[in-house]
Amino acid sequence: MRFDSLLRAGLVMASLVAAPAAFAFVVQQAPTDQRYTDRPMVSAIQRETVSYNGPYAPGTIIVATSERRLYLVLGDHQALKYGIGVGRPGFTWGGVLKVSMKKEWPDWTPPTAMLKRRPDLPRHMKGGIDNPLGARALYLGSSEYRIHGSNEPDTIGQAVSSGCIRMTNDDVKDLYERVSVGAKVIVEN
Repeated sequence: MRFDSLLRAGLVMASLVAAPAAFAFVVQQAPTDQRYTDRPMVSAIQRETVSYNGPYAPGTIIVATSERRLYLVLGDHQALKYGIGVGRPGFTWGGVLKVSMKKEWPDWTPPTAMLKRRPDLPRHMKGGIDNPLGARALYLGSSEYRIHGSNEPDTIGQAVSSGCIRMTNDDVKDLYERVSVGAKVIVEN
């Protein structure tokens, strides 16, 4: 009897030690936003305020592809630093664009080139929690690229996209509220 109790206690302790990430995943639920509240939003890369002494004006977005970080220049020599997912090998790019449009829970129509690579993709998908563009999208000039949320928060910090800049839904909502249409976006490759 005593051996059974010790064995059960040991198994419970082992499961608690082995599963801290599971507890964090369950606890950090998506904030209430319209009708999409049932998906956890987790990223190991937390948003933070950092020192900034560069040449760009407040409101400028700097995408540091090699770091897999996005910086929003604030005033007073500070910037917000966000974790991002970037283009996989062969899909990275660089340049200077402007935010041409912003959308909440955007619809998604995969570009023709993406459909050629992935004919299994839907031709159009309404906005929502299962949509790959996530909670918000900032459209970059007339390009096919966007800074957008993701329904795969575990891809933040990785190079897996077809060139778009991915953020957690929480982070892209924060950025969306801080950035105006016309904001400069510098993508450093």
